[in-house]
Amino acid sequence: MSKKYVFDFDSTLTSVEALDVLAEITLEHNPNRDEIIKQIQEITNLGIDGDISFTESLKRRIALLKANQDDLDELVRRLEKKISKSIKENKEFFEKHSEDIYVISCGFKEFIDPIVAHYNIPSEKVYANTFEFDQQGYISGFDADNVLSAHNGKIDCLKNLNLEGEVQVIGDGYSDYVMREAGIADKFFAYTENVSREKAVKNADHVTPTIDEFLYLNKLPRKISYPKHRIKILLLENVHPDAFDNLKSDGFTVELIKTSLSEEELIEKIKGVHVIGIRSKTQITEKVLEAADKLMVIGAFCIGTTQIDLQAAKERGVVVFNAPYSNTRSVVELAIGEIVMLARSIFPRSTEIHNGQWNKTAAGSQEVRGKNLGIIGYGNIGKQLSVLAESIGMHVYFYDVDEQLALGNATKCSSIEEVLKVADFVSLHVDDNKANTNLFDAERFAQMKEGSVFINLARGFVVDIPALVEALKSGRLKGAAVDVFPEEPAANGDYYTELQGLENVILTPHIGGSTMEAQRDIADFVPNKIMGYINSGNTVDAVNFPNIRLPKQENKHRFLHIHKNVPGVMAKINKVLAKYELNITGQFLSTDPDVGYVIVEVDKEYNQDVIKALRSIDNTIKFRVLY
Repeated sequence: MSKKYVFDFDSTLTSVEALDVLAEITLEHNPNRDEIIKQIQEITNLGIDGDISFTESLKRRIALLKANQDDLDELVRRLEKKISKSIKENKEFFEKHSEDIYVISCGFKEFIDPIVAHYNIPSEKVYANTFEFDQQGYISGFDADNVLSAHNGKIDCLKNLNLEGEVQVIGDGYSDYVMREAGIADKFFAYTENVSREKAVKNADHVTPTIDEFLYLNKLPRKISYPKHRIKILLLENVHPDAFDNLKSDGFTVELIKTSLSEEELIEKIKGVHVIGIRSKTQITEKVLEAADKLMVIGAFCIGTTQIDLQAAKERGVVVFNAPYSNTRSVVELAIGEIVMLARSIFPRSTEIHNGQWNKTAAGSQEVRGKNLGIIGYGNIGKQLSVLAESIGMHVYFYDVDEQLALGNATKCSSIEEVLKVADFVSLHVDDNKANTNLFDAERFAQMKEGSVFINLARGFVVDIPALVEALKSGRLKGAAVDVFPEEPAANGDYYTELQGLENVILTPHIGGSTMEAQRDIADFVPNKIMGYINSGNTVDAVNFPNIRLPKQENKHRFLHIHKNVPGVMAKINKVLAKYELNITGQFLSTDPDVGYVIVEVDKEYNQDVIKALRSIDNTIKFRVLY
């Protein structure tokens, strides 16, 4: 059976109510502009919800507008920029199916016709009101004989069309869903991309957050293969709200939970979730991944990824992204601050005066200028610390297991021991490799200069805490700052460490990267990586997956195939593509010892059976299609 599609205009094809925009134009210099526009919007909503008759709504708004015919050209120009986002992205559907598309609106043909003409919808397929003008060209009213100027006029309009086949109405208000209630439309889709009206949603056969959902349900060609609102994203551990906003604004369904979840809770919660975002406390174990029936991406909103079973994720085709750079500055600033505080014994003096003691003394208090800073781990953080330390007059010595270029006047050392011999301050910035466990133990502390200072803003397991306590108590070390610990609680509350109560020791609860700026940067960086993978297949900067940077997708289909890296898989993929005679316009492949990731771009027209064939290839882990 053929289908006919009836679209509303205001807040559906466009993201705004046209008469509201016209009010902004005509009332631009009116001192009461905001108040009048608010009145017009209130009247609009009353009419849309059916609380007053449409005729009454129209009369009252036109009286407030005081618009001239000359204003309509500017209105059209503005409306052209306000086409709903997903409508604009799916312009091809409107162009190809224009013979089945009708616009029935209580708006006005004077501004609707020129807008929908861009979408190959001719004027004769547009049913709307028309303005009446006085001798000076001002809008004085509307054609009262037009059925669309009356209450429930859309019902009569659609009835008069006598359309054959299944009739589907897509709109956002009362006047749209009453057509289905009246029995002259078969289905009503509540369009909520721009505004969600309770009555429309309640009376809908389907809620349509974007036109993609409508096209998906009707199996019609669309810009994306799977409506984004159907992709569920779970954000844990009070991830910065900007992350929620970034992902939500891209069309995904996002749930935000302020705490971490236990393994048992997460096993239950992760069912049906496509993307999960965590920080450092949530553990993504193999058991969690086994329960994750739809998971495609894990976003670590932090630097470390030891809380994630990266191998188990990779084996299941789950890509992991982290934020290796976003909080670098925050960690470095804390390190510099702690170097100065420890050099001046500020915390003991502060504690004394808090307890009512006045102990003004220069004993043991030093400038950091001219002192030697030893940096263990010369990655993103270590390098930036090196630059800032030099800018305040320190001499920098560093060691890294990988070959690193020295910045500024920093001196590269061949071993940790070489650094410790000269360093007045030692700052750790190593990665979360388990080989670094107890990297600093009793033997290592014994190698440090007498009276030097130790700072750990890296990983808790890197330091033997009892050995550090002994080095401080013996006087070997003048002071220390520790932000990370071998064991950290999952939630705020009571906590104990042997370092408590020691003089000139700064203890912080893993907040090195916890600044608003860092969290905001992470909330931008990680979602962009997630969206890049979901929307286009990019895996650049993935920590557990072959990295592929893809060109922008231009009117092509993109097949994403993740498979075990065993001999013959690519040959089988290409055999399937050849069998179905696909015109391949691009192919990208990257592998690691465990998995292969191949992207194939093909022309828009192809045999749908190829998808089933590609999915059924032996050793396939995951397969999906991007339009």
